[in-house]
Amino acid sequence: MRRSLVTAAVLLALAGSLGAAPASDVPPLPGRLADTGGGTQLITAEAPDTGSTTGTVTWWERRGGRWAEAGSAPARFGANGLAEGTTREQGTSTTPTGLYDLPYAFGIEDAPAGTTYPYRKVNDDSWWCQDNGSVAYNRWVEPRPSHCRAAEAEHLISYGTQYARALVIGFNYEQPVRNRGAGIFLHVNGRGATAGCVSVPADAMAKILAWAKPERRPHIAVGTSSGPTAITRY
Repeated sequence: MRRSLVTAAVLLALAGSLGAAPASDVPPLPGRLADTGGGTQLITAEAPDTGSTTGTVTWWERRGGRWAEAGSAPARFGANGLAEGTTREQGTSTTPTGLYDLPYAFGIEDAPAGTTYPYRKVNDDSWWCQDNGSVAYNRWVEPRPSHCRAAEAEHLISYGTQYARALVIGFNYEQPVRNRGAGIFLHVNGRGATAGCVSVPADAMAKILAWAKPERRPHIAVGTSSGPTAITRY
């Protein structure tokens, strides 16, 4: 009786293992996204849900026809969580979800060794215009023009920690929609949650910049683990 019970248990365990899909058959996260931007490098910024202010940034690359993880770091999001990028409103301190290109990098510090991505150095005259009434809305301006009010712009050099190094996220960038939002970056962590950007530790930001190659057309996908803003939708 004892031997037959053991035999039955073994058979049940084998049947269960045969019925379950091997973990290796589950595609990595980029393979489950609706779109990756067409390049061979991708950054994912995933939060548990829209109310989260923390999550994970992972950078990926195509190797041998498959997506492989190149690095990962803890991430911070907007103080009010995340919001669907197509309907997000400016001033809500939410990080926009969606798939975006990465036009260029910038920083107060020099680019990390090995960086080939376009990198713009910040100086005293560097501003990011967030003035909805300005023709320079959601653009780097240098110097700041009169039509972009200082109260509605970021003086980049004033953010010595966050903008030590950063990547511009192409949210609302190509054809800016007024009041949708401006100045969304992947940058170095500050003291806490962001005003709508994605941030990572300084060493991770340096690694990302040295890793990113313009010829490989990297994009960033921002989203949640599930629900209407699930990262796999983008």
